Amino acid sequence: MDDDAARPGRLLELVRLFGKLGVIAFGGPAAHIAMTHDEVVSRRGWLDEQRFVDLIGVTNLIPGPNSTEVVMHVGRERAGVRGLVVAGTSFVLPAAAIVLVCAMLYVRYGQSPNGQALLYGVKPVVLAIIGQALLKLGRVALRGVLLWAIGVATIVGYLAGVSEILLLVLAALIVVAVRRGRSGTGTLAMAPLLALNGDQTLGLARLFGVFVKVGALLYGSGYVLLAFLRNDLVERLGVLTNQQLLDAIAVGQFTPGPVFTTATFIGYVIAGMPGAVIATIGIFLPSFCFVAAIGPLVDRIRSRAWTAALLDGVNAAAVGLMAGVMVQLASDALTDAVSIVLLLAAIVVLWRTRLNSAWLIAGGAVVGLVLGAAGQL
Repeated sequence: MDDDAARPGRLLELVRLFGKLGVIAFGGPAAHIAMTHDEVVSRRGWLDEQRFVDLIGVTNLIPGPNSTEVVMHVGRERAGVRGLVVAGTSFVLPAAAIVLVCAMLYVRYGQSPNGQALLYGVKPVVLAIIGQALLKLGRVALRGVLLWAIGVATIVGYLAGVSEILLLVLAALIVVAVRRGRSGTGTLAMAPLLALNGDQTLGLARLFGVFVKVGALLYGSGYVLLAFLRNDLVERLGVLTNQQLLDAIAVGQFTPGPVFTTATFIGYVIAGMPGAVIATIGIFLPSFCFVAAIGPLVDRIRSRAWTAALLDGVNAAAVGLMAGVMVQLASDALTDAVSIVLLLAAIVVLWRTRLNSAWLIAGGAVVGLVLGAAGQL
């Protein structure tokens, strides 16, 4: 990072880029990472392929929303600690604002908005964007037979339902063992659970505690988020119904940006605007802390033989997980001839032009909305 890394111009660049992605980044973490890669590696050259892959790898070592943490890492690389905060905030706030509007409509009218028509057109485009990123990331992360084997095994394991964390840990240990001729074990430091009791009321301080705990402990997908929140808010505290929780997760899935903005929706449903603010801050705050702590260690991890081997294993598994997610998305997104045509068109545009992926997302959304309005879906 050069001496003028934190100059205002760079901070403004981060606001513009990640504010835009916070509005148009549909498709979940794999898609967010692919779009970030396109913007910061392919288009702007802020990072090279190896550095970007390493940032994905270290992100998989900490809890929280992976794609948001990759954004924070990019911000730190570009403009120091201030860049970390600016990039993360710029990515989260637009998405949280969209979810907040959905929550207001939900509370007023009693039903969650339906984003199926929009997603119909967006999902095939997202598949093409993820595929392009995987080809570039795979060339860096999957060097040699061992790493290729780990990547393929990770895809198979993920699709078979094996825990993402277990796959990452096994990949890291296997590479370390093969390269160093010995295996090792490690422990994962976890923040202590915050005490909660079963009152039927939930103050803002306790609401904040619930979401800080989730942000500090959660690894994995939106389904894991569902389990965490159901245990605390439905079962233990009784301040949310199962249907409200499912509606909140659905809104988090079809709106752009991190699925953790589900917290904004739930906070508003439970405690209005103050609840939305408190819940959003609570669930994302640990990620800012984790990235600030681990960011300076990236160079040290890469410079030592055994930690570099560990990082290579995690990188290979991370690419495998992205590929597994793409396979799952394909089964959901490619439902008819029109969606397949959208995918093929997006692939052609990505490979033959340098059109920004934001325009592709917008085009897919328009196609979906038009077909929905015409009653074709």
